[in-house]
Amino acid sequence: MKKALVCGAGGFIASHLVKRLKKDGYWVRGVDIKYPEYSPTAADEFLLLDLRDPAGCRAALALPPAYAQAGPSAPPAGPFDEVFQLAADMGGMGFIHSAECEIMRNSALININMTHAAAEAGAVRYFFSSSACVYRDMRKDEAELSEADAYPAHPDNEYGWEKLYAERMAMAYGRRTGMIVRLARFQNTYGPEGTWHGGREKAPAALCRKIAECPDGGIIEVWGDGSAMRAYTYIDDLVDGIVRLMASDLEDGVNIGRPEYVSVDELVATVAAAAGKTIHMKHIAGPVGVKARNFTNDRIRSTGWDSKFSLRDGIARTYPWIEAQVKAHK
Repeated sequence: MKKALVCGAGGFIASHLVKRLKKDGYWVRGVDIKYPEYSPTAADEFLLLDLRDPAGCRAALALPPAYAQAGPSAPPAGPFDEVFQLAADMGGMGFIHSAECEIMRNSALININMTHAAAEAGAVRYFFSSSACVYRDMRKDEAELSEADAYPAHPDNEYGWEKLYAERMAMAYGRRTGMIVRLARFQNTYGPEGTWHGGREKAPAALCRKIAECPDGGIIEVWGDGSAMRAYTYIDDLVDGIVRLMASDLEDGVNIGRPEYVSVDELVATVAAAAGKTIHMKHIAGPVGVKARNFTNDRIRSTGWDSKFSLRDGIARTYPWIEAQVKAHK
């Protein structure tokens, strides 16, 4: 039985990853500063730790556990076979633009300390969740970027710069210690049990919430002019890409995302269709981010991965969950 440590397991993507790893037969320890918000963790053991603190990182990697065991089963012997580092201070575009210092400080501390602690503890394989934010701004008619086109570096925001630095640090530790490092650059990800209110939600969840709150025929506010192009990846597709990448021999950054590009206005239309509502938009000033992103997925497809969920299918699974949350919080 393989042992996996999932950092950030109280969050959206990592909590879904824990479920997948358990389904695949792993013994899993989850670590975060908070428990999952919407359903109990599937991990064998869950530790509340602050990974900005080097001691928290060492405790996360300690076997036998340094803290009281939450699950009924003890871990197999030896160091962790796989460490998945998804812990970060992050959110949607509004948060990224309003909390630059917090993002850079908190996420950098987590990544510096966890990468060092994992290598020191003898972790065999180390996964780091990077982002498409490492790429520059693009026009919607530009040719696709490959992973190598992240250089010369010119990310649009500080979140992207921190991710790029953390990638390089993980690769340096891999070269120095022999720890196998895998780096994924995520697209915007959505699905049930993701943050949907409070200022950290991303565009699909924010629009699902606004439309759930809006009467049929009503008006919602949308940041920007609605023309910004994005691709959105459903959570199950992303988690499958993470698992395949970790098992692969692909070094350096690897893009994971569905190559289905839509404007913000088209995303609104997709959510409205799932809701069965007629929705009108009022475009207002607000942080939009880059005009477009368009990059290749050839490397992750070499593992046998492919996106199974269209935007329409993924929103059809996500909107009812967010609509239920909105009704429950009235």
